[in-house]
Amino acid sequence: MVEIVLGTALAALGAGIAVGFAGLGSGLGQGMAAAGSVGAVAEDGDMFARGIIFSALCETQAIYGFLIAILLLVFSGLLGGKPIDNIAIGIVAIGAGAAVGFAGLGSGMGQGIVAGSSVGAIVENEDMFARGIIFSALPETQAIYGFLIAILLMVFGNILG
Repeated sequence: MVEIVLGTALAALGAGIAVGFAGLGSGLGQGMAAAGSVGAVAEDGDMFARGIIFSALCETQAIYGFLIAILLLVFSGLLGGKPIDNIAIGIVAIGAGAAVGFAGLGSGMGQGIVAGSSVGAIVENEDMFARGIIFSALPETQAIYGFLIAILLMVFGNILG
């Protein structure tokens, strides 16, 4: 049985924030991109594969949140190892989860809007595919920033050490 101490409980909260908010942004983004893709496929049946590509772009935010959540669970003692008995480290874990979670929320939604619009543009002009991918990738940077800050917080906040 895992001994739950306050630091570990806070790390569990951070893991939930990481995967919950990043997954929410990813899901909303995928919904927006898929909605645009369905319209494009209705107009041109050959758009199915490209629509799937644009819909899948928004999945990465959920992956970033999931990775941070797993690291927090493993290094907080919830999945084995030593529990975190330091409240300050637990608060850093919440910060790490919030960094990737909130960045993923905004990034995923923004990426979904652009991806959905890009699919519609490709129906009008097939030459827009590469440009649509580039435009759709731009909102990804915010999720990457959140992911990197989460890693830095965990490394220098003595969670991964």
